[in-house]
Amino acid sequence: MSDSQREKFERFRAMHFDERPLLVGNAWDAGTARLLASAGFPALATTSAGYAFAHGRLDSAGALTRDEVIANAAEIADATPLPVTADLENGFGHSPEACAETVRAACEAGLVGGSIEDATGDARDPVYDLDVATDRIAASAEAIRGRGFLLTARAENYLCDRPSLDDTIRRLQAYSAAGADVLYAPGLPDLDAVRQVCASLDKPVNVVLGIGAVRFTVSALAEAGVARVSVGGSLARAAYGAVRRAAEELLGPGTADYLSEAMPGSEIAALMER
Repeated sequence: MSDSQREKFERFRAMHFDERPLLVGNAWDAGTARLLASAGFPALATTSAGYAFAHGRLDSAGALTRDEVIANAAEIADATPLPVTADLENGFGHSPEACAETVRAACEAGLVGGSIEDATGDARDPVYDLDVATDRIAASAEAIRGRGFLLTARAENYLCDRPSLDDTIRRLQAYSAAGADVLYAPGLPDLDAVRQVCASLDKPVNVVLGIGAVRFTVSALAEAGVARVSVGGSLARAAYGAVRRAAEELLGPGTADYLSEAMPGSEIAALMER
């Protein structure tokens, strides 16, 4: 690990213990990484959803390969001086060894963090048994021990139609004991659930904005005890929404009012020259 990568890791880890939650911007390519950095985000994350959309694919299990995701994440990490953590899906394999290989590859690509989820990708059995899931996190933690990589463990119950808060907390506690540095349960239904998760854990908790109808605010999440706030694929979806509205305007009334909200080409050029 280079001195630069080590410094990014130390900076990233410390951000999880500030008084305010760390707000992470999820980029899907080098250009959006530079845009989000210029906006003031102190750290970045990748988004498998945003990357999949940009390549005309579904955001679903098996849609992206490990090599594709790591290469995309490396481009994002190279684009700015900010720390970058990666969405590593379910580790691109069922075995603990596959997860270990994935986090090692992410670290070697210049990333200072990454998440492993406990979703199987099989609709008939969507979440790994707890023992299997815990072994996967333990193997991932061992693979990057001492290498300057912040491991996030995700409990996917609420995204897999298994809305059990008790089981979610039990899983996150097990992942913490197995060596995860940050804990994450996407899709929590309300602030009370967020509070219970944070109060039940001994590691920083990440909460994602933009899933379902819930509209958390950063200040409310801070009061609930959240250490890190990410936005998942919601910025990518917002960008797609803007393109669709512009297209509908052109194909409908034929006006171009969308240009009033477009970034000037000179500002974009300045970002890409860095």
